[in-house]
Amino acid sequence: MEQYSHLISTIALTMGVGWASGINLYAAVVTLGLLGATGNIVLPQDLQILTDPVVIFAAGAMYVIEFITDKIPGIDSSWDALHTFIRIPAGAILAASAVGDVSAPVAIAAGLLGAGLATGSHAAKAGTRVMINTSPEPFTNWFASIGEDVAVIAGIWTALHHPVIFLVLLACFLLALAWLLPRLWTGIKRVFHFLGRLFSKRGTTRQE
Repeated sequence: MEQYSHLISTIALTMGVGWASGINLYAAVVTLGLLGATGNIVLPQDLQILTDPVVIFAAGAMYVIEFITDKIPGIDSSWDALHTFIRIPAGAILAASAVGDVSAPVAIAAGLLGAGLATGSHAAKAGTRVMINTSPEPFTNWFASIGEDVAVIAGIWTALHHPVIFLVLLACFLLALAWLLPRLWTGIKRVFHFLGRLFSKRGTTRQE
């Protein structure tokens, strides 16, 4: 029974760090680091480096920067585009580290799983932000950004303390993601087609 419970906890943490990295990597690292440093949780050996004050400070500084940029329409989408090359690899590394002392194939599988979850959650966040940015008011961005931060912190905490509940919620997220992503992609293509026509008209007007 204890081995089964440990397995579920490991799976939840592995999936949790992958999923959270795709939404807000820095919030995930700060949350894990502070929980581990304060003794609220015992992190796997390969994740204990997150409790180092230097790592917590660096992640905290980047979180503050992201907290600000994430609320500026347009800038948030540029930030998300840049972090495509950061969040997904980081999700893979954190997931592989979360499984603890296991064989190389298991660690690689965990890394791939983490990368996949980070890709899915990142795509949902970035795509949603593109659609939100079509609205002229900034308040939707603020609410979305704060909601994402709360979701990451609450998700990490739930994965650590209530792994079964987290896995159920993650399954619901993946089902919603499968429904959402095709619609987001259609909406994003419409936005870029509109922008393309708009700039094309402006270029024609200037030439005349």
